[in-house]
Amino acid sequence: MSMLEIKNISKSFGKVEVLKDISFSVEKGQAVSIIGPSGSGKSTLLRIVNQLEKADGGSISICGTPMITCGEDGKAVYADAKTLRNVRLKIGLVFQNFNLFPHFSVLRNITEAPVCVLGMDKKAAEEKAMELLGKMGLSSKANEYPCNLSGGQQQRVSIARALALSPEMLFFDEPTSALDPELTGEILKVIRSLAEEQMTMVIVTHEMAFAKEVSDRVIFMDKGVIIENGTPEEVFEKSENERTKQFLKRYNNT
Repeated sequence: MSMLEIKNISKSFGKVEVLKDISFSVEKGQAVSIIGPSGSGKSTLLRIVNQLEKADGGSISICGTPMITCGEDGKAVYADAKTLRNVRLKIGLVFQNFNLFPHFSVLRNITEAPVCVLGMDKKAAEEKAMELLGKMGLSSKANEYPCNLSGGQQQRVSIARALALSPEMLFFDEPTSALDPELTGEILKVIRSLAEEQMTMVIVTHEMAFAKEVSDRVIFMDKGVIIENGTPEEVFEKSENERTKQFLKRYNNT
């Protein structure tokens, strides 16, 4: 079953067209990495799927539910507010800059949405939060505040927070870009373990070796279009596309 179906998505900021006729799908249990140079539209695409930006045209379905349909004029038509809310609860987004509440403890950062949005019992939410913190290797940090954590620890808390809502699909927007190389490994290890558990994921990343290792499919974007969409082997080792080969030249020579 397609967990995510994107067809002909377009988006402009003023006269600048940042996404041009983007189409792809993600199947249940797949890990799909989106790579490409800065400014290629990767993060904008994730923000549209997560309802943080609005598409101009095209359609998107999440877990079989239409979030956006294409009108007769080609413009994007959004579903009603209730449908959009329900769709939003099926997915989780991990930001590159953590976005934790600084005045909440780690535990409350994770339990706030399940309790306030889902209406979960506080004790049950805390039990689930502690289980997730254990999975992230952070059980001892439950009562700490974000300012007392390293960048890698904060990002692991933000992953736990996303998982606390039991999403059917997770999106990562360059989850290691704000971290130094030593801490990057912590986050990649967590994402790798989620892939092994068959969590459906879309990962925007500049970590080429990681994308090649963990992904079922790799999408290469440049200047708002999809240049290539294939298996890691097809994209990293067998691509005949000159732009793809140019982009990966530094990686392939290391």
